[in-house]
Amino acid sequence: MLYVDDDDILTSAGAAAGMDLCLHLIRRDHGSGIANQVARLCVVPPWRDGGQAQYIARPVPEASGSNTAGAREWALRQLHEPIQLSRMAVQAGMSVRTFSRRFLAETGQTPGQWLTAQRLALARGLLEFSDLPVDRVAEQAGFGSASSLRQHLSAAIGVSPAAYRRTFQGLDHGPIGRRPVDAGN
Repeated sequence: MLYVDDDDILTSAGAAAGMDLCLHLIRRDHGSGIANQVARLCVVPPWRDGGQAQYIARPVPEASGSNTAGAREWALRQLHEPIQLSRMAVQAGMSVRTFSRRFLAETGQTPGQWLTAQRLALARGLLEFSDLPVDRVAEQAGFGSASSLRQHLSAAIGVSPAAYRRTFQGLDHGPIGRRPVDAGN
């Protein structure tokens, strides 16, 4: 939740969410029209759905003292290829069962969940910082197809690759603060 309004107690999730809470108060006390005007003056969206928690970075667990760290590091270099659980276990020098158990204890995720999360992190970075077509992003991140990437991204954070890219790259790639040139003048 970006903010919580519990009658006489209101809290926000952080600085940006504080703006959402302020707009909520204006909307509640003065209506949507006034809240929308204030949002425009502040150059913020008049309402966000709270899905922004999906944009919080989740780092890879530290490698120190880990039995599966080497396998994770190896897998990170292979994300663009299919990765079998048995290959990860070999990289760690363990049986599949032991590897799976230790992996879960060390990361809090199964190897499959972790691989998907790492592939999504790679895809998100490519969507944010490159102009690669979505099908190439999917290939480089190991999803194989744009359709598979769309399904995984939507399941994980509720947005399509195109929507995610728009959120982080913006609609206009021109210089910030510069007005578009009017061809008629």
